[in-house]
Amino acid sequence: MAKILVTGGAGFIGFALSKHLAENKDNKVTLCDNFARSKEDEDLKQLLEKDNVSFIKCDLTNPSELSKLDTDYNQVYHLAAINGTKNFYKIPVQVLKANALSSFNILDWFITTKCNKILLTSSCENYAGTMTQFGIPIPTPENVPLCIEDVFNPRWSYAGSKILSELLFINYARQYNFDMSIVRYHNIYGSRMGYDHVMPEFILRILNKETPFKIIGGSETRAFCHISDGVKATRMVMESRNTNFRVIHIGNSQEETTMLDMAKKLFKVAGVNPVLEISPAPQGSVQRRCPDTTLLYQLTGFKPQVSLEEGLKEIYNWYMQDFEKSNKVI
Repeated sequence: MAKILVTGGAGFIGFALSKHLAENKDNKVTLCDNFARSKEDEDLKQLLEKDNVSFIKCDLTNPSELSKLDTDYNQVYHLAAINGTKNFYKIPVQVLKANALSSFNILDWFITTKCNKILLTSSCENYAGTMTQFGIPIPTPENVPLCIEDVFNPRWSYAGSKILSELLFINYARQYNFDMSIVRYHNIYGSRMGYDHVMPEFILRILNKETPFKIIGGSETRAFCHISDGVKATRMVMESRNTNFRVIHIGNSQEETTMLDMAKKLFKVAGVNPVLEISPAPQGSVQRRCPDTTLLYQLTGFKPQVSLEEGLKEIYNWYMQDFEKSNKVI
């Protein structure tokens, strides 16, 4: 049996990870969230009805709030963060503050407990500056140097906060001698991922019959990884003895595709063929992104199972129902 804490447990990946972990009835899973960006929807309510799942409302940016947590978890997954490209530009101070303070505070709490291991979820956004300024190998390995391209561009608020969080986890673990792993997610997607992401935005515009259909940065590539693969890999990194004090990519290096091709796959699922209007990507956006996941396979044996075509069908059907229920379809 494992006693598990998942911070950011009401969010997209945190919820999916908690649901995956709770499938093992021997696990006791506690979700922690402050509902700053997520909400208690029907999916979350159903998960919390399980006998082996509990919830603690907690704001990790406030150190005193962490007293609500137990002190004897076997596994702590730290996912609490503000994400979403629009937020990087609109509320960069909140992005920096929430992501940095939650990491400081969870680590200060962790070193006072009897918890066994902690895992930080980080991001492929960390490579964006190095890519545009110096170029990096693609697929990209974990040992590529990281940099912030332009401190005046608010886009870097998120990558900056994640790089700082990695530094905190690595140096706390070294100084206080505890077990720790870091995973860098590469374009995880799936149902319930919110609305401020490219796939849900495309789906809503498809349903609203946008014409011409606008695609920004159509030649940019991303390697999309389905949420079910992402959370399984995350669990395997946590459980493996080989992954301690390592930074490990989680993604699907076999599914690199251009944004235009991804859109066309969604059009096929929806049975539409709109006129397209393609424009360049905004400044600071990365032209190509694909992880080298060799280390993940070597340390855990994990291989992704869900193809992009399968995943797009699932996410389209889920969001079609969700948008219709919320009256977002005109």
